[in-house]
Amino acid sequence: QVQLVDSGGGLVQPGGSLRLSCAAFGFTLDYYDIGWFRRAPGKEREGVSCIKKSDGSTTYAESVKGRFTISRDNAKNTVYLQMNSLKPEDTATYYCATTCSSTSTPDDYWGQGTQVTVSS
Repeated sequence: QVQLVDSGGGLVQPGGSLRLSCAAFGFTLDYYDIGWFRRAPGKEREGVSCIKKSDGSTTYAESVKGRFTISRDNAKNTVYLQMNSLKPEDTATYYCATTCSSTSTPDDYWGQGTQVTVSS
């Protein structure tokens, strides 16, 4: 079965860290650009980070630059999002996808989402 499974979310205090994982099953992840997105309650989905298949280059939303790091482990067919210095405004459901575009197509795979809550 072809699917993306994202995991690693949870409840963390401000200033804390989490590492999200995006594992692919049924296909090879390094054939794709991989994006992390998030959606907070009442807000539009926003792109958080992207890692390109071509050269492994990475991009980040301004709001997370310097705090989040995206990486891939091809041997494990997994992409990670290391999140440090978390803030309450990072609270959202995080999704990984086989696209870095804000406009998804039917050919894209999406994870089911993992909840991140930053609160004291």
